Amino acid sequence: MSDFQQQALTLAAEQHSPEWLAELRARGTDVWSAAAWPTRKTELWKYTPLIALQNDNPARWPSIDSCAWQQAIDPIELGATRLVFVNGHFSPEHSSELPAGVVRFAEADAAQQELILKHLGSVIDTSLHLFGALSDAWTADGVLVHVPRGQELDKPVYILNVATPEAQPAVSNQRVLVVLEDNSQAELIEHYVSGSERQNLFVNSHTEVIVGNNAQIQHYRINLEQEDLLHVGGVHVDLHRDARFLGFTLAQGSRLKRIDYHVNHRGEGAHLGLNGVYLPRNKQLIDYHTNVEHRVPHCTTDEVFRGIIGDSAKAVFNGRIHIHPHAQKTLAELSNRNLLTSPTAEINTKPELEIYADDVRCAHGATIAQLDETSVFYLQSRGVTRADAVRMLSFGFINELLNQVPEQAIQDYLRPRLTTLFGQQGGELGQMSYD
Repeated sequence: MSDFQQQALTLAAEQHSPEWLAELRARGTDVWSAAAWPTRKTELWKYTPLIALQNDNPARWPSIDSCAWQQAIDPIELGATRLVFVNGHFSPEHSSELPAGVVRFAEADAAQQELILKHLGSVIDTSLHLFGALSDAWTADGVLVHVPRGQELDKPVYILNVATPEAQPAVSNQRVLVVLEDNSQAELIEHYVSGSERQNLFVNSHTEVIVGNNAQIQHYRINLEQEDLLHVGGVHVDLHRDARFLGFTLAQGSRLKRIDYHVNHRGEGAHLGLNGVYLPRNKQLIDYHTNVEHRVPHCTTDEVFRGIIGDSAKAVFNGRIHIHPHAQKTLAELSNRNLLTSPTAEINTKPELEIYADDVRCAHGATIAQLDETSVFYLQSRGVTRADAVRMLSFGFINELLNQVPEQAIQDYLRPRLTTLFGQQGGELGQMSYD
């Protein structure tokens, strides 16, 4: 057992939680205790070392919410039910009044507790997702979004997770459970953000989504934390008959950032649409692992990820689609395109198709490229500086996916921030040579 695993168990013992969560926490503790610590020989962690997590020694829970974060954070402005967590602590004074069906675990009534116990931990495969087991062991609070049969939430649910610096490195556990009954609809935005000052938090965040028959969810996961923050998270989804999960994720890198998507097609006619953008720079690391299990016939998957890797940053993308023997008439497509804007940038990409059915239509592909010097020259010949030309072409590489974001408020929030990000890189990029 690694030092961090032992420290995590100590923190779990110190955590105060409702008694009705004791069984879930005990299961998570058992799996975490017995698991081998990932190394370079562990396939799922081959390119993502956990050295930063071990070296930081974040062996304490964070302090109570401070109001100082408000000057450094700009939330997304949209008409939504907002829940604010600061270093894992719920901030009621900055949150909306919660509608029926949206509740914190700590305030759940008996019926809601029963619903949480039925579904929480049912989607995460802790044998594959080690930090999901840690989330079980650490769960003391979380958010339940429950939409009854045939209903639709009046507003999106916006969960704002704010990180602020601590006196000593600390840990934060975020847990979300979404239960959509048959013929229901919801929109959920998860936003992870910090100020520009150096962060020393480790965030472990996991979301489970159960989408009932003919139900639909539009889900967003935005990670824009300062680069010293450590983050491991996952979105775990069960799709039942004719269910639809439409997702968009965007993330900057950090010293350690790993995000998993694990989706199970459990009912015929289910559809997954997932778009993703990752933008590491400096010496940052980002790792996206997606795994889609087609377990039944007549389901569809459309997955597109694009990355722009600059400076000496490193990105990892592993996209797996698994077609089970009985999953006939499957239509599944996976695309991963990467743009390296520096000769020292690195990408490890591995799209996978594992097919055990013979009547399917599947395709996958990955590309790695540098900027087209002809296009750069063309823009320069029209009076555009090289730095601006590189910036424009880089932004255009991901603009197609941004244009497909249904929530206009999210587009309006991201565009100026990404423009600023590319502007910060522009001076260096303008000097790059790809000869």
